[in-house]
Formats: sequence, C-alpha cells, structure tokens
Amino acid sequence: MWGIVPAAGSGTRIQPLAFSKELLPVGSRFDGATERPRAVSEYLIERMLKAGADKICFVISPWKSDILQYYGGRIGPAAIAYVVQPKPAGLCDAIFRALPLIQRDDQVLIGLPDTIWLPEDALARLPDDRLAFLTFPVDRPELFDAVVSDDDGRVREIQVKRRGAASCWVWGAFKMPGHIFHALYTLWQRPERRDEYFGTLVNAWLATGGTARGIRAGSGYVDVGTLHGYREALRLLEGHEAGRRAVVTEQYQATQGQATQEQVTELQATQCHATQSETTDSQEEARDEVHSAVAKR
Repeated sequence: MWGIVPAAGSGTRIQPLAFSKELLPVGSRFDGATERPRAVSEYLIERMLKAGADKICFVISPWKSDILQYYGGRIGPAAIAYVVQPKPAGLCDAIFRALPLIQRDDQVLIGLPDTIWLPEDALARLPDDRLAFLTFPVDRPELFDAVVSDDDGRVREIQVKRRGAASCWVWGAFKMPGHIFHALYTLWQRPERRDEYFGTLVNAWLATGGTARGIRAGSGYVDVGTLHGYREALRLLEGHEAGRRAVVTEQYQATQGQATQEQVTELQATQCHATQSETTDSQEEARDEVHSAVAKR
C-alpha cells in the first residue's frame, strides 16, 4: 500500500520559516525517557503506517531537500520515494506526479502533511474497493472541501471552499485502489479538465458514473498551515494527551493504591510513549529513524 504525501507547497500562510512547513515542530513524543519535538508531517505518516502503508511517496518541490534529509529512505517497514513537482500547480498535479509508481492493483492513501486529526486509526476504517473520503466535522466548512453524502455515505458532491456549504463534514484524507487512481488521472488529462482541486475532479468523476463514499470516522481536524491553526493544533494535542494522562492516573490508583506524584509522572511518560508509538517492532524502528534525523539536524 502506498501513502502519497503532497509536500511541494510553499506554505505562504505561515511564513516566514527557515525550513519546509511540513517539518514545523508541533507537539512532542517520548523517546524512552526523553521528550522530543515532533514534525507536523510525522502525524500523517504515523497514521498511514497504522493503516498498512508499506511505501511512502513524498511529492516535493526542487528546493525542499530538507524533507529528504529529515526522513531519508525508509521509515521502519516503509520505503520512501521522492518525486518532484517543479512548481506549485494544485493538489491534482501534485498527487499525479506519483502515478508512475502506482500499480493498478495497489492501494493508495493520500493525506495532507500540514494537518493533524483524530482518531489516529481512522484511515484503517476506509474500504479497499472504492474511492473513499475520511471526513471530519468542522465549524467552518467553507474553508475546506465539504463532502455532501446521503444517509448511506454515498458522496453526491464535493463543495470546494463554498460559502454556505451543505455539509459540515470535510475530507481530511482519502483512499482508493490503484486502478481508480489511474482512471482519475485519465479523466484529469482531458483538455477541458486539468483541475487544480481534487474536489472538482471528483465531481467530474461522479458525473461520469463513478462512485465515492464518505466515511464519518473523524473526530478532530486542524489545518496547521496558519498561525491560528498552529495554536489550535497545540490545543487539540494538549487536550488529547491530558485525557490520556487522566486515564493513566485513574488506572494506576485503582490497581496499585494511591500513587505518589513521582510514580504517576513516571507512568504517564511511559503511557505517552506507548500510545504515541506503533505497536510492532518494525513500527518502532520508524520512530527511531525519524528521531535520529531530528538529532542530525
């Protein structure tokens, strides 16, 4: 399974930065007893690995070599490939740069590396046999691509940054079989198309008889591409981890009696490390490689 990470944008909304916006430190994780900063794009990659991706393709611009330096050629079980988008030309152009790597019988995951969303395992809930969108409820759907679907989850329309959107559910990631990825590329190549936004291409796909499903499995979604979004992401993560720590404290007290503050702190660090990491040996190697890259920077 491929995970495609479009990372060629210039990030003008959150500039000036001295590095690619996909490496913006947001939150942290524990590496043993040591707390380390975490690049925002690590959240997406972690979620792709949880969903079964064993190959990651970064789509980068020619000047974003720091992403290559940060991630290298492998994350645990997942090999990493890089393709170049010469200049910003929209999401469709970016993701289809990976087309030569995708076989028709592959599965393809696509997400945005400057977003953070919950729950972490939501991508695994998308079906394998069709185009499916992982959707999230938001307060201002007009800032995103709203997914309008019927009661059975069948997508009727993607409303791209439309004021007065008919749905508060927006897509944060999507999945499809390789043969549909190729079919969408063929549609996009028609002279009258060349869409910038993936949503308008999907609407054309639906109009030609294609189908898609919207899966309402998301609970929290933040676009970190703005200063406001960055602050919201910190609040989302803080609340998420605070909830985890409260559960850990209750469990410890219930099983071991009244814990000392030192014991609670130690257990919280252990639980935070465990829940933020993958559960297999190969996925733990992913953490090690990413953090080695952090140390080298």
